[in-house]
Amino acid sequence: MNATGQTRSGRFAVTPRRDGEFLVLHVTGDLDVLTAPTLETHLDVALTDSPSVLIVDISDVGFLSSAGISVLVETHRLTERGNISLRVVAEGPATSRPIRMMSIDEIIDLYPTVADAVAGRRAADQDRADC
Repeated sequence: MNATGQTRSGRFAVTPRRDGEFLVLHVTGDLDVLTAPTLETHLDVALTDSPSVLIVDISDVGFLSSAGISVLVETHRLTERGNISLRVVAEGPATSRPIRMMSIDEIIDLYPTVADAVAGRRAADQDRADC
C-alpha cells in the first residue's frame, strides 16, 4: 500500500497489437522510474516500424509517475518529427489527471478509449461537444 492508501500491484506489461495503419501498445501496471525504460524500449521498437498512428493505451496503468510522463513527452517529440500521429488513451485519476495537472494534454492528444483514439475523437473535443 502506498501513502495514499492505494494498493499498487507493481506488475508491468506492454502488449503491442497492429491493426492496419494503427499500432496499439497496451500498458498495464505501474508506470514509474523502474518501468519507464521498458516502455521506452517498446516505443523505440514501435517507432522503427513507422506506423501512421501510434496509440499508447495507459488506461490500465494504476500509477503514473513523472518518469512515465517524460517518456510520453519524448515519444511525442519523436513522433512529431517522424510525421506519426501519437494518441494516448488515458482516463481516470491515475492517468489522465496527472497529465492534465502538468498541462501535458496541451501537447499530447488524450483519448478516453482506444476506439475513440482510432476514430480520432479526443477527450477535449468531446468536452466541447457536451457544452
